[in-house]
Amino acid sequence: MEIKVLGTGCAKCKQLEKVTREVVEQKGIHATLTKVEDILEIMKYQVMSTPALVIDEKVVFKGRVPSAEEIALALKNHSSGIPQEH
Repeated sequence: MEIKVLGTGCAKCKQLEKVTREVVEQKGIHATLTKVEDILEIMKYQVMSTPALVIDEKVVFKGRVPSAEEIALALKNHSSGIPQEH
């Protein structure tokens, strides 16, 4: 699984990265997590409001920092093939 946190470095972007890393570690999820700060790269995802969370090239959260529970559910649903949109 490939997870990307989209954001230019604001406090909310850093918080989303921190919470996502914690969820991945706590749940033992095998994933690559990267932080994307390049605004041109972020725009490729058609995200106008950061932070955003992308799982396997699909934007699942944007414009807010979801709770750890929401992130865990999105990762679980993604790995099981259940569509997730926020």
